[in-house]
Amino acid sequence: MLPDRCSVKHSGKDCVNPPEFVIEIIHENDSFMVGITCNKHKNIISEKIIELQSKGKIPKGKLQFEKLKSVGTDCVRIDSDELIQLD
Repeated sequence: MLPDRCSVKHSGKDCVNPPEFVIEIIHENDSFMVGITCNKHKNIISEKIIELQSKGKIPKGKLQFEKLKSVGTDCVRIDSDELIQLD
């Protein structure tokens, strides 16, 4: 399960937008999920990750934004009131 909001905090406030992308770092043969973001904060989070990579705090590698997709199955039951709109 993913959070129902973007994981960015800006000016001390949580973003209220739904997540649109999973943020991954591709390093050699490994892929690391580092967060989720909305389209509005995609550039801000890119800059922050590049900064953290240059300081050696997270692995260097290619930054990739994977578009979230809604998936439903027979074994996963969802309350329709909990769904969020994805473009």
